Amino acid sequence: MSKTVSEDHIGRRLRFRDLQVLFAVVQFGSMAKAAMQLGLTQPAVSDIVAGLEQMFGVRLFDRNPRGVEPTIYGRALLKRGRAAFDELRQGIKDIDFLSDPTAGELKIGCPASVLGGTLSLAVEHFSKRYPRVVLHFDEVPSPGNDFPSLREREHDLILARIARPLVDEEDFDVEVLFQDPLLIAAHTRSEWARRRKIEAAELLDASWILTAPDASVYVSVAEAFRARGLGMPKISMVARSGHLRMFLVARGPFVTAVPSSLLRFNAAKLSLKVLPVDLDILGYPVAILTLKKRVLNPLAGLFLDHVRAVAKSIAQSLQ
Repeated sequence: MSKTVSEDHIGRRLRFRDLQVLFAVVQFGSMAKAAMQLGLTQPAVSDIVAGLEQMFGVRLFDRNPRGVEPTIYGRALLKRGRAAFDELRQGIKDIDFLSDPTAGELKIGCPASVLGGTLSLAVEHFSKRYPRVVLHFDEVPSPGNDFPSLREREHDLILARIARPLVDEEDFDVEVLFQDPLLIAAHTRSEWARRRKIEAAELLDASWILTAPDASVYVSVAEAFRARGLGMPKISMVARSGHLRMFLVARGPFVTAVPSSLLRFNAAKLSLKVLPVDLDILGYPVAILTLKKRVLNPLAGLFLDHVRAVAKSIAQSLQ
């Protein structure tokens, strides 16, 4: 049974360094590896963990031959401790921003298929205006319905295509920027590109480059053809990356389907053409996701203003 720990006792005994150690031990599953990462000795890390367990009167980690795993008490402290640590870090960023609003850093989760499309203009404009702001981009699933890196505060925001329902959607603030349908494209020298009108049935025998059957692009294309009473087109190559599919289409007699915002931004440089096919292929909405009740880094607001401005022009072009 956990003993009651007063706020005064926590204030005197709990240090943010202790939370750093807690996070590291959970991340690496080993006190030795956590010590190496933090530049401490293993006995020092063990003493800090033992002190935390003594303070709260519960076991925070289960020891096993492979290392350590957090108990239910350890996971509870990890969840709340991470939020407290993040708020302090955000406070430091706020102070830095107030002292110099033109510098700092942002951590953003964003798939290449979003960042490599029209929204890259927002990054370009922002970076020109705030050259001393460092933008960190990490890949996230697209379309995705679960974004643990945001929940765990590894990212300030997520910019991605989303597939609803989201996992634990009540944790997030979701702002949809625009719907991003899939368009069918071929190289400008392709026989398909010379056509003024193409019936969907004619594309059944085309040489398609698509994703694997379990991926969203394949599913969306299959549903569009099924809605016309048609089967699935012939697949010649399989590639998950939208950039790779466009690159391959630019070098052969193929057709593919890619998100509108990605295709329109890259069509000219790759000599690709949107085919005149009367076939509506629903894509997924591109959205901004932030963590509810989390105070955003002030730089995030400036960055999102640029994103919204570019997204507005994209949405208008799709109407």
